[in-house]
This record gives sequence, structure tokens and C-alpha cells, in this order.
Amino acid sequence: MEVVVLDIKGQETAKKVKLDDSIFGIEPNNHAIYLEIKQYLANQRQGTHKAKERAEIVGSTKKLKKQKGSGSARYGDIKSPTFKGGGRVFGPRPRNYSFKLNKAVKRLAKRSLLSQKVKDNALKVIEDISFNEPKTKNFLNVLNDLNLNNKKSLFVLGESNKSVYLSSRNLKGVKVVSCSEVNSYDILGASDVVLFEGAVDKFQEILRK
Repeated sequence: MEVVVLDIKGQETAKKVKLDDSIFGIEPNNHAIYLEIKQYLANQRQGTHKAKERAEIVGSTKKLKKQKGSGSARYGDIKSPTFKGGGRVFGPRPRNYSFKLNKAVKRLAKRSLLSQKVKDNALKVIEDISFNEPKTKNFLNVLNDLNLNNKKSLFVLGESNKSVYLSSRNLKGVKVVSCSEVNSYDILGASDVVLFEGAVDKFQEILRK
């Protein structure tokens, strides 16, 4: 499929880019999307949670009262989980939540999400831009011209561009990444995905591997 390239004012130019149908025109695989999002969120977890169990509580091991004859339940020591300050039964322990996911599945998830964006008319290709100096106002003007001012948007660069990145850093709901840094979580969370013209071929090459 071919997509018209927009200029930074949001107007159509005479240029067009070709998008690979095997990347931007497939039937979305929801299970692949679910798996990669699950892995991404699992990798964000520190897993440092810890609660003391009975053996780790500092306290007397003396039996609180005799076993029989009290007319109430039998008690052990003060570290019992039934008492305030006692150990927790099967409490959380430090663990690693990350899990392995095949690269092919992760690429399929990205292709599925991008195909869905194309179906929703939420994917744009614009000309490469570069600012003489980092200035938030410059990037804000670009957002206004593209009608993305009040939307969450993901901008994909062909290569690192410090002036563009710094110009967007203070804007809420805007994320600028290079094509090698794109993940499914960012694509899913963005209402619109904007590819810079110089990123199209590189991005497609990454997703073909």
C-alpha cells in the first residue's frame, strides 16, 4: 500500500511511501499482542516484595498457655499468624516476574498493532524535521498542525535526533523514539502513530527480520 507523506504543517505533499502489506496490512493477532504486553508489564515489576513468615519473626517461643483445659483454642507461641505481629502465612517473597517470549511473536504483535492503526486511520507519515535548537514551542506547533495536540501520540524517528527529542520531552502524552526502540506497549497506548519519512524503510526492515 502507498501512503501520502505529510509536511510539518499537516498538508499532503507530492511524495508517497510504500508500506509493506505483510507489516501494515495483516489481520491483527490479539493473542500475540496480549503476550508481548504481558511480558512488557512483567519486566517493569521489581519483584522485591517480602513479608516475614513465622520463622523470621523475633519473639519468644514459649507456649502461651497449656494445651488443654482452657476452654478455648490451643495456642502456640506469640509468632503464630493468628496473632497481631505474628508471621504471615505464605507471604510474598522476592522473585523475577520476567519470562521469555520469542522474537517472532514480538514482531507479530507489533505488525498486528500497526495494521490496526492503519485500519483506524491512526497512522501518519510526515517529512523528516530538525530544529536548530531544542524548543518545546516548535514541537507544539507540529502537534497543532497535525491535530494531535490533545491526543497521546508516538513519533518514530529513523535515527536519534536530540533536538527533536528534547523539544518533545516536556509535552504530556507525546513520546519520541527511534525505530529500534519501539515496543508494542507504546503503540497500543498511542491514539496516533507518526512515522518520519526516514524511519519507514528502517522500521520495516526491523519488522521483517
